[in-house]
Amino acid sequence: MTAAHQLTFFDQASDPSLSGLEQIRRIELSDGAWVDVLPGWLRGSDALLSCLLRDVPWRAERRQMYERVLDTPRLLCWYSGEDGFPHPVLTEARDRLTTHYAGELREPFVTAGLCLYRDGRDSVAWHGDRIGRGATEDTMVAILSVGSERHLVLRPRRDPAVVPGTESPRAAARRSVRIPSGHGDLLVMGGSCQRTWEHAIPKTAHPVGPRISIQFRPVGVA
Repeated sequence: MTAAHQLTFFDQASDPSLSGLEQIRRIELSDGAWVDVLPGWLRGSDALLSCLLRDVPWRAERRQMYERVLDTPRLLCWYSGEDGFPHPVLTEARDRLTTHYAGELREPFVTAGLCLYRDGRDSVAWHGDRIGRGATEDTMVAILSVGSERHLVLRPRRDPAVVPGTESPRAAARRSVRIPSGHGDLLVMGGSCQRTWEHAIPKTAHPVGPRISIQFRPVGVA
């Protein structure tokens, strides 16, 4: 898989490496949901981006959308963790996250799902990772992003005080949270986030290069 991308001036290190997790910042949402954010956790993110673009066996998916079968607007690859990851820094990232969150998560991060957003036309619609245990249990999904910055947007699944269909788009936007993600940034969704909130990567008309998100999850969360 090859794709044109422009290197950033922010991170020119040739050997990907991780900083500490001491400066991670928690954003409390509602209903027991939270998001932890650490910009620039990975140094040498451009080098990792180039490696993943070249070495990962990216594949396209097709999904039923109403009466049509359409291409999913991004490329994907999933690693169980049993046979290793496409770069050793991803194994280190998974292990560091497991250690950092051991007291809250009480189980290891194991799998890694990779998504390639090739340009601003690629996206993912509103959803929660509620296949498997995430539908009924508090859990965590840790996302390490490399490449061009995109916004991950979160919103509550529903507001009990709002009658369905009566809220204006502007009011709904005020209740959403937008977090820029790229260039080695880390974002961790935890608590009830997968059940009580939704997240998305919207399309953008701005010219952007590729972005890859690496999503670490415990077993049984998808």
